[in-house]
Amino acid sequence: MSAQEVNVVPLSTTKTHYSFDSSHYLNLPDLQFFAWCNQKYQINRGVYNTIEQWFYDYGVVHIHNRRIQMLAFLEFVTEERHGQIQEKILRFGHGGLTKKLNEFINN
Repeated sequence: MSAQEVNVVPLSTTKTHYSFDSSHYLNLPDLQFFAWCNQKYQINRGVYNTIEQWFYDYGVVHIHNRRIQMLAFLEFVTEERHGQIQEKILRFGHGGLTKKLNEFINN
């Protein structure tokens, strides 16, 4: 993939009432951004790293855009879980994370 960002997922995939663009969380250092994601979405470091790498490989090169997409994806997964029995930690199962990422991109 070229250095240019060719794949950008529209933010309309999330129903959140606040703007990711104006979020101060996007400017946190990586460890603090992960800690915030962990607290809000109950994901572990491995899931966080896999999501970030997947979006980078997909072509979302710029860190702000990648974090926006990561947050939109996490909101997408969280919204799907409403009404289901929820575990404390967000789990995807073997191959489930990639499946959900592809589902997110295709919606």
